[in-house]
Amino acid sequence: MSNFALDLELPDAAPARPVWLMTLADLALLLVGFFVFLQASQQLDQRALAKGIREGFGVQTAAPAAEPMAVSAGSIGGFATGSADLPQAPDALIGWARDSTRDGRVILRVAGAVDGSPSDVDPVTGSGAVLAADRARAVATALILAHAVPADRITLSAARPGRRAVTVTTGFAVPNASGRQ
Repeated sequence: MSNFALDLELPDAAPARPVWLMTLADLALLLVGFFVFLQASQQLDQRALAKGIREGFGVQTAAPAAEPMAVSAGSIGGFATGSADLPQAPDALIGWARDSTRDGRVILRVAGAVDGSPSDVDPVTGSGAVLAADRARAVATALILAHAVPADRITLSAARPGRRAVTVTTGFAVPNASGRQ
């Protein structure tokens, strides 16, 4: 019974301010702080500010640039086993590449592939990856010689084994820190 008596002797404490008012005040202070930060950072070097924020969160280096997502694609198939010689004239691919790269931000990714068989390899090195790269290089060379796209807007790669072909995809390049694409 003594515990019951202690509960009756304590007065109820009335809250000084409603909870919703405190939450609103916190939100208002955060917004004011954010706007002060925006105003102050207008006069700063944006690169230095970004570097400082990255360092503040413990990021040592900037993340590598992501490869552009493919927007459209064209291909040349029918390569002879073990050969990087173009199976047909790439006129249709050249026209497609010329039309696709009118926007200066578009880059081409040329990916050569092999069929994965033991006979579809480079005759000198015995490597399927080398043959795939040679196929991609042959198509890229044809595109450059036809003036369909400048050489600095083409990247070469090797695709997974699947079929004897070269796939050309377009994507939008993101300028790097130097401003070049």
